[in-house]
Amino acid sequence: QFSKFLDILKQLYINIPFTDALTQMPSYAKFLKEILSSKRKLEEVSVVKLTEKCSAILQNKLPQKLGNPGTFTIPCTVGGTHFEKALCDSGASINLMPFSIFRKLELGEMKDTGVSLQLADQSTKRPNGIIENILVRVDKFVFPVDFIVFEMEENTEVPLILGRPFLATG
Repeated sequence: QFSKFLDILKQLYINIPFTDALTQMPSYAKFLKEILSSKRKLEEVSVVKLTEKCSAILQNKLPQKLGNPGTFTIPCTVGGTHFEKALCDSGASINLMPFSIFRKLELGEMKDTGVSLQLADQSTKRPNGIIENILVRVDKFVFPVDFIVFEMEENTEVPLILGRPFLATG
């Protein structure tokens, strides 16, 4: 009976260590433990359902690696104005809106903020202020977003930067 089990194991090929495969499939690990401790007979074979990820690993069917898709942008609407591309930047710790867009959208009063921004060239600038709980619509979802308003040249292609605070909420 044990030799039959070993024959089955010899036919098994995976591209990760077997122990790693077992940790990703706890029900299969339990099944093997029961066989090895003689609590279950090999003839009592039952089907162990695998997750799609585990199944893909065992069948050596990993997805094809894709190239860099470029910048991650989404369409959104702020204050009735539609922006075709807002940059989603996981490296930005703030959501950023140019002062010119803030003026156009007439979003109310800006509050002072004690924040200073360190730019990519290591220079430090003070923003105009912060506007809080601005509703940003993405498709059918609406999120309250705090924007740091900054005097800067407006990028017409990607006018808003949605940083980690937005990405964590959305």
